[in-house]
Order: sequence, then C-alpha cells, then structure tokens
Amino acid sequence: MYCQQSSPMLNANHDHYEVRPRKDRDGFDLISELFRYGPILYAGPDAVRNAIAYAKYRAHFRSQRAIIRVLDDSGAVVEMHEWSGAFTVTRATASTCSRTS
Repeated sequence: MYCQQSSPMLNANHDHYEVRPRKDRDGFDLISELFRYGPILYAGPDAVRNAIAYAKYRAHFRSQRAIIRVLDDSGAVVEMHEWSGAFTVTRATASTCSRTS
C-alpha cells in the first residue's frame, strides 16, 4: 500500500497516511491502516489540504510521529510531510520514490 523508500525515518513507530486521488476522479481518499472503516473521502477545492490537516491533527492528538504522503494518479509521491515535534514538508522528485506495486 505504501511507497517503499530506504529512509531511516520510515518505521513501525510512525503513523503512515496517504492522500490519493479517487479512481472515479471525484475527490481524494485519506488512507491509513489506523482507520477502522476504510479510507476517508475528501472532495472540493481544499480536499488535499483538509486531508493533510486531519492527518496532522490525528498524529498530534495521538502524540505519535507521522508521515503523510500525497500521491498523484500514477502513484508517485508528489509531497511528503513528516512530524517529529513539528511538521516539515518535502517536495518529492522522480528519484525520491518510485512506484513498486
């Protein structure tokens, strides 16, 4: 489900979230193994921003480190947010991550 990288920051002690476009092109899904009932749908002009904000809130509320990845239609990472006390944003390049599944 998640893009695999050889980063020491990616481990089991982090909450992992992905924001992916829906297959029907009607919004975005916030995906995590922590969600009991499946992905959360976000639609509208601020869908990606709202999905990232919810994942950040949830990570802060759980006092857990988090990694949030925003993916495009092909599954390539476009943007990555990491939390270790404060969120940082990393813009992905083609060499940062490639889709393996």
